[in-house]
Amino acid sequence: MQEAFEIINVKLMESGEKERLMELLRERLIECGWKDEMKSLCRAYVKKKGRNNVTLDDLIYVITPKGRASVPDSVKAELLQRIRSFLVSTSL
Repeated sequence: MQEAFEIINVKLMESGEKERLMELLRERLIECGWKDEMKSLCRAYVKKKGRNNVTLDDLIYVITPKGRASVPDSVKAELLQRIRSFLVSTSL
């Protein structure tokens, strides 16, 4: 199964589709307010812990699970559909 994911990832990169999908994801997350929400969570965490007591690794550890869980289903569905369409068009 891992090998299949690697093959798909290579095809996505070679075709430039991976970058297009990443750009689409960035756009959708900005549009739905997700990016601002994550920024707000980071600021609140830094304020709570104190600017000098927080590392980037701390922020990543605390915010990543919340960020992943809060990506709207509509955004996930759109990306999944685009990936499926890509796979069909490349006969993978």
